[in-house]
Amino acid sequence: MENLIGLLVLVPLLGAGVLLCGGRRLDRSGPWVGTGLAAVSFVLGVWLFADMLGRKGDNRALDVTVFSWVPVGGFRADVGFHLDQLSMTFVLLITGVGSLIHLYSVGYMAHDERPRRFFGYLNLFLAAMLLLVLADNYLLLYAGWEGVGLASYLLIGFWQHKPSAATAAKKAFLVNRVGDMGLSIAIMVMFTTFGTFSFAPVLAHADQAGEGKLTAIGLLLLLGACGKSAQVPLQSWLGDAMEGPTPVSALIHAATMVTAGVYLITRSSAIFNGAPDAQTAVVTVGAVTLLFGAIVGCAKDDIKKALAGSTMSQIGYMILAAGLGPVGYVFAIMHLVTHGFFKAGLFLGAGSVMHGMNDEVDMRRYGGLRSYMPVTFWTFGLGYLAIIGFPGLSGFFSKDKIIEAAFAKGGTEGWILGAAALLGAAITAYYMTRVMLLTFFGEKRWQPTVSDSGSAAEDGNLPHPHESPKTMTIPMILLAVGSVFAGGLFSINSAFLKWLEPVTGHAEGHSPVGAGQVTAATMVVLVIGAAVAWQQYGRSPVPVTAPRGTLLTRAARRDLLQDDFNHVVLVRGGEHLTRSLVYVDHKLVDGVVNGTAASVGGLSGRMRRLQNGFARSYAVSMFGGAAVLIAATLLMRAV
Repeated sequence: MENLIGLLVLVPLLGAGVLLCGGRRLDRSGPWVGTGLAAVSFVLGVWLFADMLGRKGDNRALDVTVFSWVPVGGFRADVGFHLDQLSMTFVLLITGVGSLIHLYSVGYMAHDERPRRFFGYLNLFLAAMLLLVLADNYLLLYAGWEGVGLASYLLIGFWQHKPSAATAAKKAFLVNRVGDMGLSIAIMVMFTTFGTFSFAPVLAHADQAGEGKLTAIGLLLLLGACGKSAQVPLQSWLGDAMEGPTPVSALIHAATMVTAGVYLITRSSAIFNGAPDAQTAVVTVGAVTLLFGAIVGCAKDDIKKALAGSTMSQIGYMILAAGLGPVGYVFAIMHLVTHGFFKAGLFLGAGSVMHGMNDEVDMRRYGGLRSYMPVTFWTFGLGYLAIIGFPGLSGFFSKDKIIEAAFAKGGTEGWILGAAALLGAAITAYYMTRVMLLTFFGEKRWQPTVSDSGSAAEDGNLPHPHESPKTMTIPMILLAVGSVFAGGLFSINSAFLKWLEPVTGHAEGHSPVGAGQVTAATMVVLVIGAAVAWQQYGRSPVPVTAPRGTLLTRAARRDLLQDDFNHVVLVRGGEHLTRSLVYVDHKLVDGVVNGTAASVGGLSGRMRRLQNGFARSYAVSMFGGAAVLIAATLLMRAV
């Protein structure tokens, strides 16, 4: 079974190599090759999962060392894999949801000019993400981490003929580099502290490092997590990443890239458990981001960007739960898995709507689509009910547990975190109900297709919405099934908690608010949020052009001025810093160097005049020197 672990990574990596290097002969068969190899990885994952279930909880982990990667003196880094309950959960989610997204892409990208390359990038993304979650040491995890960053850059900018897509890819790449610096420095500090990169010794001896050292490592790991998981303050790339094809949005925002930060924090639980200040930073980032993303999602008319704000918010819930320590680790991962189902389904549903509406993304130009696209409507609707936490669906079981765990933090901090989580639930119900109403209900607001040049299309006709092909609807249906039943299955006899507890640990929190009260409060805010959205968008006609809105609405449309802040503080600040350094370099550093050179040159020029080549000058010099010597001798005798 150990040999199969390496195959999990090797199979999609082989697919990426074949598709990217195979040439045009694979243009027609490439999509199915990529999809088939992704499915093979999923089958291998299920096989390993079945084997793991057959062993006792404390004997389920598998370790395999493939080869010694960097053996240099006392420094040694191996390519080794560690498969336990936590990594197994991610393997099934990545390969399962990833395979469905591959299948969906067969239909969605059918008319693209470069399908082979697209599926090669998708396979590369899966391989890098699997390497990240299966690595048995931080250095190999970092290799997968950077591989995910590279693959996301290639996928977000896949339509690089669009300047907006090329810019979005570069923005995602650069913002993630900031977080990656935090992770790389954290790994260096770990090695100097523990003398190894491997998870087992680092986490086993974390309590011996001292709280100050653990706090530094924890904060640096959090910086890395903020970059990959689009958490404040490194969240600005996520909305722009919607410029990539919709399957890329589903892959990045549902089950893979943005969940990497949650995995990193949970995997490093021993470090954060020994650093209370780092844990406080984690829950603060999570609470701020879940509200930040929710507010942004309320004001977006672009259906994909509204869902991107939702992703930011839901990952904020997971980061919040992970920052609560043993009380919240399991619930963070549980919400991560359920979110993988309903958010992937929502993005694929958005892609299906765009497919039927000539790639229109403005929800104000939709309306009344439920009768034209019934499968998309029902699958999207089930994802909507799951994400807002409707009773009995997946989000209800996972999100409520996070809210309970937040209150269980205790004290003023617990009340603040719990209130923030409840407010986030209300806003989630509002913006997701808004998405449903604008897209599938109300009157038709369809507009003529507009070309890239800004003029009406040649036929000038309205879109003709229609249901997507089966290659697109089958993945949507399967994800809808997961959106409905996954949370309930995980909660039977606390099955998911018992599954992850040997790895993450679990401690029952003593909440001042009972579970029943949390559920009741969540239902109340859910109804309030949905009712407000219905009042605004369900009872009155929706204008095709967005009204000016309040000051908060206008700020939310601009992502709460995050890009403006970055431009003023980082871009302008960087420009001023650069100019200051150039000034110091020219005036001070170069001034000293040039001044010294000029002084030496001037002195040399003056001394050169003494060597003019005339004998009379030399005779006068000799006479003068002799006179000085005679005068000095006479003075010395007189003294």
